[in-house]
Amino acid sequence: QVQLVESGGGLVQTGGSLRLSCAASGRAFSSYVLGWFRQAPGKEREFVATISRSGGITYYAESTKGRFTISRDNAKNTVYLQMNSLKPEETAVYYCAARPYSGISYFASEYDNWGQGTRVTVSS
Repeated sequence: QVQLVESGGGLVQTGGSLRLSCAASGRAFSSYVLGWFRQAPGKEREFVATISRSGGITYYAESTKGRFTISRDNAKNTVYLQMNSLKPEETAVYYCAARPYSGISYFASEYDNWGQGTRVTVSS
C-alpha cells in the first residue's frame, strides 16, 4: 500500500499555470505506475495523464497533450503535474493515483490507491 497526498491546487486565471505535486509514503514508490485524474462537479472522474515506474513512458488524455506534463522523482517519492494554458472547463478536483503493476493505464478502475484530491479552479 502507498499513501498519496496531493498539493498545489488553487485559483488561476484562464491561460495560467499550476504545478500539482503528489507525495507518497509507504513502500517501494518506484514500483508503482502513477496517474492523475480529475473530476469536475457533476461529472465522472476522467483520466489526465499517467507515467511508468521509471518515468520513461508517459501518456496523456487528448485534451491535455502539449499543455500538461507529468513527471516523477523516485528519490523524493513524488509525482508532479505541470499544467499550462489552463481553461475554465478544467476546473475540477485533481487526484493522484497509483497502481502496483508494470503497465500504464488510463482506466481509473485499474488504480488501487488514491489521494484525497486537490482543487483547481480556473477563472474566466
